[in-house]
Amino acid sequence: MNNQTVSGMICASYEQFFEAEKKIADYIMEHKKEVMDMTVAELARASATSDATVSRFCRRCGFKGFQSLRMDLAKEVLEEERDSLQVSNEINRANLPQSFQNILANKMAEMTGTMAMMDPDQLETILKVLENARIIQFAAVGNTIPVAMDGAFKFNQLGLCSVSGTIWEGQIAQTFNLCPRDVVVIISNSGTSKRLLALAKGARDNGARILVITNNESSPLAQIGDYRIITATREKLLTGEFWFSRIPAMLVIETLYLLLFVSKQDAAVHIRRYEESIRADKAE
Repeated sequence: MNNQTVSGMICASYEQFFEAEKKIADYIMEHKKEVMDMTVAELARASATSDATVSRFCRRCGFKGFQSLRMDLAKEVLEEERDSLQVSNEINRANLPQSFQNILANKMAEMTGTMAMMDPDQLETILKVLENARIIQFAAVGNTIPVAMDGAFKFNQLGLCSVSGTIWEGQIAQTFNLCPRDVVVIISNSGTSKRLLALAKGARDNGARILVITNNESSPLAQIGDYRIITATREKLLTGEFWFSRIPAMLVIETLYLLLFVSKQDAAVHIRRYEESIRADKAE
């Protein structure tokens, strides 16, 4: 197991669950404290499933069994209580102060979970690969495109030649021009996009290295990547549906940017040159 919470693991895998498994997932996320004291049979009855389905669900989430899941769930609940993170699924415009607290607690949990899963040794390797790349391509489809565009913008400011795009055909054309000195950063919450998988295969065929930022560590994209950074998302807790939260992925981009900034000797020179070029466009 990695450092992802039980809630994080469930949110990451939710769309891959069978319908009966989704019933268990929904029940756990709505009754975390109660589940801490349940047996397999009790959870099966409460979620209208079976003992076998509960056991299979635990394994699909990466746990050895229900006992392992229950122990990690207890740690999660205790940490939330210790940190006074009153995490709730409730967002209600009739009670904005409480809604603010619920949103903030969940977003803080996303960021904390994402940072906890970053391996320092692997991250150092990723940083070296990025700072020595000829070209860095940031690739994404759908609602992750803004994250990719932001990554390319930030890295160009550092003096690292980076490209991105909003048109899929343009992105794949860029990939086919890469070489072994280049890096592709693929951002995909589910890690299952067929278009991004085709792009990753094109990059691999050209010898370029692949960094995947995803919420799903068992996804096809995560498996094809040379390096991967796993993000945590709790959006389902707030919306009742599986939506993508950009905040964890943007946190990863921001983290890479800041670490490269402090280690790249000419980064500040590049940023000052950029700021000077746009100074005349700013109102006095």
